Order: sequence, then structure tokens, then C-alpha cells
Amino acid sequence: MEKSEIKNRGVMLVISSPSGAGKSTLTKLLMHDDDNITLSISATTRQARPGEVEGKDYFFLNHDEFRAKIDNDEMLEWASVFGNLYGTPKEPVYKALDEGKDVLFDIDWQGTQQLHAKAQKDLVRVFILPPTASALEQRLHARAQDSLDVINSRMKGASRELEHWAEYDYIVINDDLKISEQKLKAILYAEKQKRNRQQGLVEFVRDMQGELRLKFED
Repeated sequence: MEKSEIKNRGVMLVISSPSGAGKSTLTKLLMHDDDNITLSISATTRQARPGEVEGKDYFFLNHDEFRAKIDNDEMLEWASVFGNLYGTPKEPVYKALDEGKDVLFDIDWQGTQQLHAKAQKDLVRVFILPPTASALEQRLHARAQDSLDVINSRMKGASRELEHWAEYDYIVINDDLKISEQKLKAILYAEKQKRNRQQGLVEFVRDMQGELRLKFED
């Protein structure tokens, strides 16, 4: 008898955090070390910028095309930002999951809530916290990318984002990048072992039971 094969279904991995908590660095490290992770590609109605590639940076749609996808329930999440629509098309995400790929989402708590409503069984939500409020402020200053007014605005935004920490499945306090990356890898590995993500498991166990009955039962 040919043994059934077990294949892992991919995970939709959302990593959210206040600005400056280390999310971007951690996601880059995670993707660098694991070629099974692919970044979710959003669709948008804004015009492509110089150098942007269709299907790599964004799926560029006109307003009617985007609205049609919303009406046909073909978007996992979407939002209107400064007059343009942004969202995540279902088809490429589910195709990747079926192939065993893990899909990484860089979205805020509002997008995460929409994903949870549409795809709860596939979703794993991780919220990254800084070790302290002062550490967060120091990191924003150390980046030397923003003015003082922008930094103050980001700190106020961080307070609002923290209101949603309890909506996430896992919390990682990013005091050490290496340890935080290891925690993310451990979360992803454990989630992949869940029964509902091991495709072919029922057949695998059934085959094993059949073999045991043939050999050891009267």
C-alpha cells in the first residue's frame, strides 16, 4: 500500500506594531532566512510610480476594477487612503497557501480585523511591542528620518495602536532582535504543525491504522 503524503498548508502571517518597534527589520530578517515566506502583494488604484512593476510591487487596477473585486468578494481586506483604494486580492494569497507557502502581511490593526473576519482559520496574528515607551522614542530619534513633530505624532499613534494589542494571537516584546526573530520562527513552526494545516493527515493516520490491523489484529 502506498503511504499517504502529508503536506502543510501555508499560514497567513500578520505582523503589526507601532512605528519604531522593529517590525520592518524583523520581517526582513524572517524573509531572508526562510524562502518559503512570500510577501503579500496589494492591489491599488493609484498610478504606478517610476520603477514599480505590476504584480511585484502592486496589482494596479482602475477604480471600477477595484470596486468590482470588492462587490464580488474577491478582496480579503481593503481601505481608502487619501482618495486611492488599497487592498489584498484573495486569489494569489489562497494559491500560495495551497502550495504550502506562508504569506506575510504588513498591515495595521484595521486590515487585520478584516482578514480575521474573512480568513480566520488561515490567519496568525503577531503584535510586536517595544520593551519600553522610552526605548520606542529613542529608536525613532536614532533613525534620523523624521522631524520632532513627526516623531511626536508617531508616539501619539503608538498609544492608539496599543489599544488593539489584545486582538492578536501572539505578543513579542522586541528587546533583542535575534531573540525576537527566533520567537517569530518558533510561532510560525508551531502553527504549521496544527492538525488543520497538515493536509492528508486523515489519510495518513487511516493508512497507519489499516497496516496495524493487518499485522496485529486477529
